[in-house]
Amino acid sequence: MRAAVLVVLAAVFFGSTGTAVALGAPGASPLSVGAARVLVGGALLALLAGGALVTALRGARARTWGLVVVGALGVVAYQPLFFAGTAANGVAVGTVVALGSAPLVTGVLGWVLTRTVPGRRWMLATGVAVVGLALLAGAAGAAGGAGGAGSSTSPAGLMASLGAGTSYAVFALVTKALLDRGWTPATSTGAVFGGAAALSAPVLLATDLTWLDGPAPWGAVLWLGAVTTALAYALFARGLRHLPAATVATLTLAEPLTATLLGLVVLHEHLGSAQVVALLLLAGALAVLAAPARRRLAAATAVPS
Repeated sequence: MRAAVLVVLAAVFFGSTGTAVALGAPGASPLSVGAARVLVGGALLALLAGGALVTALRGARARTWGLVVVGALGVVAYQPLFFAGTAANGVAVGTVVALGSAPLVTGVLGWVLTRTVPGRRWMLATGVAVVGLALLAGAAGAAGGAGGAGSSTSPAGLMASLGAGTSYAVFALVTKALLDRGWTPATSTGAVFGGAAALSAPVLLATDLTWLDGPAPWGAVLWLGAVTTALAYALFARGLRHLPAATVATLTLAEPLTATLLGLVVLHEHLGSAQVVALLLLAGALAVLAAPARRRLAAATAVPS
């Protein structure tokens, strides 16, 4: 139960990302704001890991180093793709498509790479989520997307969101692989995000930074880096340590639900009836998967380690 709660809490913090950008840095390019987020958050996670991270990296084999690099590339790719999707189709739709697609991609990649067949509960929950995702994408135009009532859904924005979901799946699988190799949650996230921060620094410097003029953009960057990255991913990794990657990916459907609520209440975005049904399906998928996770954790904690 505790691991599932940690993942859902992390997802709630993740869900505030799009709203923070819309309020604090509306003029920033997806590439620039994504690089700024990773630079701040990744540096904090690496610093929190401290000497344990240095020790882990020194003793790592070439294959493990390769995993860290792949995970860092997944983190770097996720940021601009996610922000491009929310900019094109709104915070609610962009976040739901990105994170709604992540469980399916995570399960399929895990099946292919690790020969771990997802359980029936995951298949049921993910199937329900995919139906909700399809309804949401199909109804986005009628609901108004990012531009208000009557605007059409951007296919490029949907593709960007799907790309973000795939990048997220890569990060989740890499982090799980590092945890399975005996790394701690702190060293796993510190290594992957520290590498992503190093990759993001030159990217950020190459972008237009005029959007950082003023306290609001800096506040948004600090929130994105410290809360939605450093704190959220620290909680995420602790939960991931005790749960399958596919299960965690579906539990993080709490992120698009949070983003949708913030989009409706704070940003005054609008959803049609079909989109409301789609979000209810996603919430149902989350509930279906969270129930067996609680039972498994209860059974596991009853056995002395």
